[in-house]
Amino acid sequence: MSKTITLRIKDDIYKIIKTAADGNKRTISDFLKYATMSYLSQNSIVSDEEMNEIMNDDELLKSIKFGEKEIEEGQYKVV
Repeated sequence: MSKTITLRIKDDIYKIIKTAADGNKRTISDFLKYATMSYLSQNSIVSDEEMNEIMNDDELLKSIKFGEKEIEEGQYKVV
């Protein structure tokens, strides 16, 4: 099911988005969907190589587990 969102932006940002959408022969709505998915897929997904590096970093894993323990115990502060 589709959802509708309202986005308030300044005129100069709108012009940039409109120009990019026109350049990609897309509507503004379609361009924003495309740009969002492109950004998320490039910046939110870890490659197999990166994941192997993470999983083989004992010091990092120890630090993550320590952080999880602190969260479970309520020993954290949101900044």
